[in-house]
Amino acid sequence: ANLAKHQIVQIPLTKVTKSIAQVLLREELINSFEELRNGTQSSLLLSLKYTGKTRTPSIQKIQRISKPGLRIYSGAKKMPRVLGGFGTAIISTSNGLMTDTEARQKNVGGEILCYIT
Repeated sequence: ANLAKHQIVQIPLTKVTKSIAQVLLREELINSFEELRNGTQSSLLLSLKYTGKTRTPSIQKIQRISKPGLRIYSGAKKMPRVLGGFGTAIISTSNGLMTDTEARQKNVGGEILCYIT
């Protein structure tokens, strides 16, 4: 949706997708998100963020790291830096989902879900 320059994306609502949306909003990579509840199926509306006159997307690439077949974990001291600190990694910790910099500050490790550049 980002490459097609869509303004709004609708995804199924789960606890993980809602937490990821909250992290993306804190990092100012999306404009906003909203929950849609209609019966048994709920969804999440994400408003994507673009910058400049050429409308370049804030999120260039999302790379999934930890997969169901191969989980990747990292300690607080060996937390990876994405693009030398210019990118963001989303980490699932015992304190909830957070970015790699927040995990380093709180000195907690966890499962590396994805890299965002």
